[in-house]
Amino acid sequence: MKKLTTVLIAAGLIASASACSAQQQLTTAETCDRVGVAAASIPQNPSQTASNRAANAIRPIEPVASTEMKPVVTAILEYLDEQAKEEPTDAAKKAERETKMGELTSAFQEAGAKFGELCRG
Repeated sequence: MKKLTTVLIAAGLIASASACSAQQQLTTAETCDRVGVAAASIPQNPSQTASNRAANAIRPIEPVASTEMKPVVTAILEYLDEQAKEEPTDAAKKAERETKMGELTSAFQEAGAKFGELCRG
């Protein structure tokens, strides 16, 4: 009887510990609210520091974002992360970064449109 009780108590502790660490997926409305608050800190002409701060505000939202909003949050985060990087001095790397930023800017703008559609429309 002692062994059974010990096993049941251990199982209960493990179950409660895993429930505490499991993150709940947000609804689309909740994700919209959180991204909206975090995105308010993105300036029009962000510096590396501002981009880094905005990305850090959005980063915890990505793993719990709703299925619809996950691509939006990921695109915003990728854009901000790249923008926060140092500007390369090498001409080839500079051209490569400009190409990447062009692609990320396009994805960022699409994410903004999708955000507006899901959250405001």
